[in-house]
Amino acid sequence: MTAEELSEVIIKGMEEKKASDIVVMDLREITHTVTDFFVICSGNSDTQLEAISQSVEEEVIKVNKERPWRSEGKNNRQWILMDYVNVVAHIFLKDKRGFYNLEELWGDAKVKVIN
Repeated sequence: MTAEELSEVIIKGMEEKKASDIVVMDLREITHTVTDFFVICSGNSDTQLEAISQSVEEEVIKVNKERPWRSEGKNNRQWILMDYVNVVAHIFLKDKRGFYNLEELWGDAKVKVIN
């Protein structure tokens, strides 16, 4: 499965649980990046963040039989990171997303707004 296809599966998992402000950042043309794509979304509560992360994991397993190589943030549920090596999913509480502002930090990336 290509990184683009995996990004689409991750987006589907996010949309299943009503994630908002979904964007895909293409990092492939930026030197020294650790992945090809970031898929970023927001949720309204820690419960919704947990549901989004579970949905993403279930969709990826269903399509690609792959679990995240690494996952962080599930305990505090303010920013959950799911690392699939070529694609990293970031699931934020809205205020935390604004604070860390990955879209600005990686401003050279091509950004595709999903919703």
